[in-house]
Amino acid sequence: MTAKDTTQPTATYDSAFLKACRREPVPHTPVWFMRQAGRSLPEYRKVREGVPMLESCMRPELVTEITLQPVRRHDVDAAIYFSDIVVPLKAIGLDLDIKPGIGPVVEEPIRTRADLARLRDLTPEDVSYVTEAIGMLTGELGATPLIGFAGAPFTLASYLVEGGPSRTYENAKAMMYGDPELWADLLDRLADITAAFLKVQIEAGASAVQLFDSWVGALAPAEYRRSVMPASAKVFEAVAGYGVPRIHFGVGTGELLKLMGEAGADVVGVDWRVPLDEAVRRVGPGKALQGNLDPTVLFTDKNTVEAKAREVLDAAAGLEGHVFNLGHGVMPNTDPDALTRLVEYVHTATAR
Repeated sequence: MTAKDTTQPTATYDSAFLKACRREPVPHTPVWFMRQAGRSLPEYRKVREGVPMLESCMRPELVTEITLQPVRRHDVDAAIYFSDIVVPLKAIGLDLDIKPGIGPVVEEPIRTRADLARLRDLTPEDVSYVTEAIGMLTGELGATPLIGFAGAPFTLASYLVEGGPSRTYENAKAMMYGDPELWADLLDRLADITAAFLKVQIEAGASAVQLFDSWVGALAPAEYRRSVMPASAKVFEAVAGYGVPRIHFGVGTGELLKLMGEAGADVVGVDWRVPLDEAVRRVGPGKALQGNLDPTVLFTDKNTVEAKAREVLDAAAGLEGHVFNLGHGVMPNTDPDALTRLVEYVHTATAR
């Protein structure tokens, strides 16, 4: 199947979520939450009990159940495929694991040009469990869109070069500044792997995709434009022909919002640090925005949550398209009922 052969599934095309992504009139502001599939849900913890994270991402029936859980519980307007950004790296044979309480850990970091040889192309056969799970999911979801996702080249590179999570990205930045040719080749290789992973998800039935550049807020705009944007743009261009909305999100990216939109996104995700009415000024016309309630607000009382949600909705009043979300992922100790009430509030407050 090629991009030209792929059309939007009729069942999801007129959903509030996809309409908002396309900047069309909506019956209500659509809502979904990053990291809604898991973490805070007791039913998630129950089905994941005793199953390592990466293994859970490779079991189609388990992926399907976890992806559907927040849709059933919260009545969100979109599901997001349950996976992890390092899944395609594991699929091509890299020795890595997700350590509880730590995150992705790479046994042998990528530090030299010779190391690039370990980053082979990703094929659909490498992630056949993704195709199987998405086929199961689209059958269950019906008119509810499924969002596919992948980690952006910079964030993947930061894990690969550092060998795990980092607060300073000293090794990754040292490569970026000290050996820009190696850095560019690394990100270009990761762009190809990421694009292949997104294509598998779209061709299996995902109605939209989100590129998570979680750690790119560590860069200045000039460095982003020079050292990161070409690889992200390559990913977005590779899936442009499918016609599905492309969302771009990073944390602490207030100074990068315009550039992240220019990289090729149809929807720019905004964290809680920048109000949406200011974000739209920075991003410019022609893009929908997604966001951006501070996730910690959900630890307050119902009235406070609604008041803060109202602030987000008011700031979004002039947007061409708005998808309500948190400014980052759902935190593990969040009360699931608070999320359910928030969805109901946004739907009711914005009903047209």
